[in-house]
Amino acid sequence: MPRSAFGVKVIFVQGIRLPNSPTASGWPKLPVAPPREGPPFARHHFSLEKRRVFAMKKIVITGASRGLGRALALEFARGGHAVAGCARSQAALDKLAAKTGPQGRFAVVDVCDPQSVEHWASELRDQWGVPDLLINNAAVINTNGPLWEAAVDEFSRVIDVNIKGVFHSIRAFAPAMIARRSGVIVNLSSGWGRSTSPDVAVYCASKWAIEGLTRALAQELPAGMAAVPLNPGIIDTDMLRSCFGSNASAYPSPQAWGISAARFLLGLEERHNGQPLTVPSAVE
Repeated sequence: MPRSAFGVKVIFVQGIRLPNSPTASGWPKLPVAPPREGPPFARHHFSLEKRRVFAMKKIVITGASRGLGRALALEFARGGHAVAGCARSQAALDKLAAKTGPQGRFAVVDVCDPQSVEHWASELRDQWGVPDLLINNAAVINTNGPLWEAAVDEFSRVIDVNIKGVFHSIRAFAPAMIARRSGVIVNLSSGWGRSTSPDVAVYCASKWAIEGLTRALAQELPAGMAAVPLNPGIIDTDMLRSCFGSNASAYPSPQAWGISAARFLLGLEERHNGQPLTVPSAVE
């Protein structure tokens, strides 16, 4: 039976079963399509999105130095959009800036520090403007294992980054977007924000919280805006490898995912407010 880097059993995600993984364990398969409420992003809709030409947007991304955040920053910049991103590693951000060129501007920010996030947002408002699209992507996962074995510090770290970090970002950026009565806020959730699996209870708790937080936020926003909890799908990131080990290579790379995900994100608008969505390429 496949095991992760931490020796745990490989599990169901998004209804896809890895070779030799259990078939009758009772673990729930994650949903592979958006819920029925609201218009789903059907295949034919997405094919139309591919042909759309999007006006230049100002886009803010947290956790931009690696994984999905980095892939999105590169793809948005490649499309001519202005990208502002943050992460904790100056070296990683310097490498990213070298690739995005003048389309990107990046800062070392710890999303767990509300003052740091507010300072960054204030500086961007003064020098760059108000974002059209805010993507709260920064996240961490717990070391795989039963909940009762989780270290207190690690539990706190996951909550601080995955939930409080999103709150700090919204608190810093949303007021200016609300004053302008336009913009989309996307909070990255997970398949594990809509279902559960063993050994990732701490991460599941954080992503279920993001689903509820985002849907409630959607009810508070004025007309002209949207808040969307987004399941990115299954992508071969460092985070997935912490759970699946080398089996993560069976899934798309962040770079491949970023091409379709960026266009999907650019197509979000007011009518998608409050809808729990999934990047279509992740379910096709």
